[in-house]
Amino acid sequence: MEKHKYNYGIIGNCAYLALIDTHANVGWMCWPRFDSSFIFGSLLDKEKGGTFYIRPDSENYTSRQRYIENTNILQTTFECEDGKFMVIDFAPRFYQYERFYKPLMLMRKVVKLEGRPRIRVCCRPSGHYGQTQSKAIFGSNHIRYDGLDTEVRLTTNTPLSYIDQEQAFVLTGTQYMCLTWGVPLEGPLETTVDHFLNQTIKYWRVWVSNTSTEHFHQKAVIRSALTLKMHQYQDTGAIIAATTTSLPESPGSTRNWDYRFCWMRDAHYTLKALNDLSHFGILRDYANFIENIAIGEDRRFHPLYPITMNGEPVEKILDLDGYRGEKPVRIGNQAYEHIQNDVYGQVLVTVLPLLTDERLVNQGSDSLEELVFHCLEMIDATMEEPDNGLWEFRGTEQLHCYTFLFHWAGANAAKKIGERLQNKEMVKLAKRLVKESVNMIEACYDEERGVYTQAVGNPNLDASLLQLINMGYLNPRSEKAKKHVQVLEDALRTESGLFYRYKHADDFGEPETTFLICAFWYVEALARMGRVKEAIKIFESLLEHSNHLGLLSEDVHEASGSQWGNFPQTYSHVGLINAAFAISKKLDKPIFL
Repeated sequence: MEKHKYNYGIIGNCAYLALIDTHANVGWMCWPRFDSSFIFGSLLDKEKGGTFYIRPDSENYTSRQRYIENTNILQTTFECEDGKFMVIDFAPRFYQYERFYKPLMLMRKVVKLEGRPRIRVCCRPSGHYGQTQSKAIFGSNHIRYDGLDTEVRLTTNTPLSYIDQEQAFVLTGTQYMCLTWGVPLEGPLETTVDHFLNQTIKYWRVWVSNTSTEHFHQKAVIRSALTLKMHQYQDTGAIIAATTTSLPESPGSTRNWDYRFCWMRDAHYTLKALNDLSHFGILRDYANFIENIAIGEDRRFHPLYPITMNGEPVEKILDLDGYRGEKPVRIGNQAYEHIQNDVYGQVLVTVLPLLTDERLVNQGSDSLEELVFHCLEMIDATMEEPDNGLWEFRGTEQLHCYTFLFHWAGANAAKKIGERLQNKEMVKLAKRLVKESVNMIEACYDEERGVYTQAVGNPNLDASLLQLINMGYLNPRSEKAKKHVQVLEDALRTESGLFYRYKHADDFGEPETTFLICAFWYVEALARMGRVKEAIKIFESLLEHSNHLGLLSEDVHEASGSQWGNFPQTYSHVGLINAAFAISKKLDKPIFL
């Protein structure tokens, strides 16, 4: 298999996200929300997907892409036969009038650097996942695209005829483009774009300066943190698992899923990483999201939710070509219907800082205390109930060890909360559930092999059980932990340190690619066990599986090193941050790498 990496950078402002390739084409952008239809989706269908590119007239050119340092602002620089120019892409985000300004605006600035480069610009939005092609209506200095759910307008100083006809022209001066959804640009074009650019640079750099990081691979940690932040839908506090839908886990696998929803599990891990980086505001927003879920639910929590909690994300298959011809293209996610009982423990561990951390005094609420009781009661009610597990097996329900691990962690978190609130009833229930969870975890222990297995009575091995060490259930220096990791290494680790989540067949056959967060869990476990040199070596080899901008996918093909799965994947960036922190804590002195 040829080596394959996603040649895209990501921009966003916590209201929308866009992927822009090394040819300055917007290959993926959903408006008005993360989970809306794309208006640019050539990533999944080059004909129906629409396009918005800025590129040289000649096919003979080179390009390189980078972020303005410590920002989510993307620069794509082109060198061609007749000159050199740069495209700057960003989603405006900054603080003004006592709130965050995050408009549905894509701003593009084209700067001539050398010579007299000839360029082409094409903007053709589409709607309803490619079923609707827009019609261009010319204004004085803008093009309005009709036929979509609302007005989409491109305001620009580029000649409109050149854009409409995709005609080449000489770049003699800086070109400005502002694409808007609904509300058009109000104010002067050039000064507004430049002002928003400067303010957005300032915002992201202040955000980074307030990030608590160690020196170990600090650049990679910062890029991961910036990527995680963009996946927060700030309007409701939801955090999505990935930007995209239907990028396959491996070619021909049909494991093509829509990740543009808020999984409680993924959100827990994302928030833990951002909390460790001292970004607590996201946690407060997410707590509000969870409280709204709790109000509307009939006791049960679903594993995932739409970012606005409006209806079920019914899984559908679209008539699109798919990424590299890989079908099906799915929207919605059937996992919404699953029983995944680890969610209750994840909520408890997530809200723990709001109710116990001295830095967040008075950030909790009375309703959060009620939420804690609700989650404890649901752990009690589901302790012996089989579920679909974190890997979301569609045809299998088991008593998963990973679920009991989060029962244990959640009950321990509730115990701490109860002690802080002096709530004896909460403490008593939590203590009982801690003991019962331990019994269920131990029921998954295979004494003959010295390893915890995927589920009670099931001998299959599962990389998620590395978390028994990382979450503190097993003493990392104990013989039991060492043997557990050794068995998992022998069964699931590749020569380079990548990890399969499991190797047994599931509903879609045997997995063909490794799961990147499992490798980072492994690195984290190694660091906690004192195997720091090994942890550093494997961590650095995992960094090689990022793309040209340091962005990580969900899956990596062992033999080729190819990126597969949805992209960028928050899970993978969380894993990087947590592994880097675990290594940093074990180092005697800062290492600058």
